Amino acid sequence: MNKSTAEDIVRRATAAFNSGRPDEARQLCEQGLTRAPGDAILNHLLAAVLFSQGKIQPARGHVETSLAQRPDNAAGLLLAARIARAAKDFGGALTHLDRVIAMAPQREIFIEKARTLDQAGLRPQAREAWQAILEVVPHNTEAAARLGRLTWENGVTLLERAAARDAPASVWFDLGLARQDLRDYHGAATAYRRALELKPDFAEAALNLGVVLQESGDLDSAMRAYADAYRLRPQMFGTIAMALTSAPHGRLWIDEAALRRSLSG
Repeated sequence: MNKSTAEDIVRRATAAFNSGRPDEARQLCEQGLTRAPGDAILNHLLAAVLFSQGKIQPARGHVETSLAQRPDNAAGLLLAARIARAAKDFGGALTHLDRVIAMAPQREIFIEKARTLDQAGLRPQAREAWQAILEVVPHNTEAAARLGRLTWENGVTLLERAAARDAPASVWFDLGLARQDLRDYHGAATAYRRALELKPDFAEAALNLGVVLQESGDLDSAMRAYADAYRLRPQMFGTIAMALTSAPHGRLWIDEAALRRSLSG
């Protein structure tokens, strides 16, 4: 296939893809590759089209063919890294990203590496990578969010280790808070119940137990926990009323006195 024909197919396929016609773009690329199966640009473009359609393994084959012709192409390496990450080949993805960073260290590549470390479950390395991004770009919301989540997850692990021993009620309460923040309502309820076993007058634990039970849809058990919190500390009535009416699984109470009676049993 002569150069002008290949360039025409690439131009038409790119225009089709950018106009929301990926099937047409794929067909054009495949048409070109029947004449020149090793063409680096067509293989790269077809890999991108297939990747956008969730066809990971075929996309991977084409991007590798492209890289065999242009091993130092930064765009190809970045695409290969993203495809490898989607295939959960985190080691392969990191290898590609490190090559790009060595060639052209750009902010976008460091973010890709942080995402890959994160998804690979390499928490210390991911935390360090996100922290480095925040130092350069303090307002990067993704880095701030992921760093906060990793900090909480690490905190849960440490609290679970502490709770495995003869931990006081306060440790179990903190574990409940951490699990609740991660939306692990069942785990949070278990922790709050343990805190109440160790400290039966722990009003905050009873209140939070009611909240997580309500969030998980068990409103009857939540009402019993709220009743315990109200009995232990009547001043919590306003907080309980707000929780009952604001959560997805709640009840509306027009009559304040009726709610107080319900909590009093």
